[in-house]
Amino acid sequence: SSSFTMTKYLPPNLLRLFDARPPLPYLPPSEKRNLPGYHGMSQCTALFEDPNTVDYSKFGPAETKEQRHARKRKERLEVEEAKIADQLSTWDPQKDPSATEDAYRTLFIGRLSYDTSEPKLRRELEDYGPIKKLRMVTDTVKGKPRGYAFVEFEKERDLLSAFKQADGRKIDGRRILVDVERGRTVKGWRPRRFGGGLGGTRRGGEDMNQRWSGRDPPQTSQGGADMPRSMDTRPADRDRGGDRPRGPPPSDRDRDRERERERERDRDRDRERERERDRSERPRPREDERPRERERERDHGSDRDRERDRGGDRDRERERERERDRGSERDRERRPERERERDRGDDRRR
Repeated sequence: SSSFTMTKYLPPNLLRLFDARPPLPYLPPSEKRNLPGYHGMSQCTALFEDPNTVDYSKFGPAETKEQRHARKRKERLEVEEAKIADQLSTWDPQKDPSATEDAYRTLFIGRLSYDTSEPKLRRELEDYGPIKKLRMVTDTVKGKPRGYAFVEFEKERDLLSAFKQADGRKIDGRRILVDVERGRTVKGWRPRRFGGGLGGTRRGGEDMNQRWSGRDPPQTSQGGADMPRSMDTRPADRDRGGDRPRGPPPSDRDRDRERERERERDRDRDRERERERDRSERPRPREDERPRERERERDHGSDRDRERDRGGDRDRERERERERDRGSERDRERRPERERERDRGDDRRR
């Protein structure tokens, strides 16, 4: 009774917790349907075909799961080949309005990072010479970069320099592939999307795929050491984290630090290139001016020797003056003693 008296002081929201649930609704029982009874197969044998009159050769063996997958894959490949053949019939690189002007001064840059921008790529490739046009290929629907570009140089020797030295260069954490433009220079060439191309990174399994970065396989010198950095080609899985030590994945802070280090290295390389460019742009003295420059250097060196000699004479003169001052001070200190000695001698005589 005490508990009942206490519950009446509870608020309404708590009193609802103690209310009884509503009763279940009454439903009438379901009517039973008259179903056919169970019987055997003996009365269905008359519907079977006569084995003596059926030709079983037209059915063939049953298809397994692996055979069904292979058949579907073959059908998909046939559909893709028909689609590629249809697109290839209308593809003409000579009529591309966005292409560069001179195909023989144009380089193909592949395996670019999706984070690489056009100004960054232009700044990296301008080390080999002035660029006339740079075109980064993007998706026509989403507008995202597709990882390759075409670069047209103003001079052919700059193209050859970039072709030899830029292959395998690291930009934004990825080693790029540099090759000539083959769409307008090689007859019968087909790009990668039409089943052509020279890339070997997606042929099949790991034993078939190309495992080095760059255009050519890695080469070693006679001593067994790797070739210079411009010809160095490292495995492609190194850029994708294949050589990373096992353990927990790096945190966001570690990734930020690594990116900052990469940026610092890029800035140092840019500064070094600017210094090299300034040195190369300085005017060199002509042949007739070189003897004059040497004479000036000799005269300048003799003037330095004279200045040194004069400085040494001045130091000696100062030292002598100091010695004289010290001697005069000693004489002044000795004078009172001499005068006292004289006075003592005079007193004795008296």
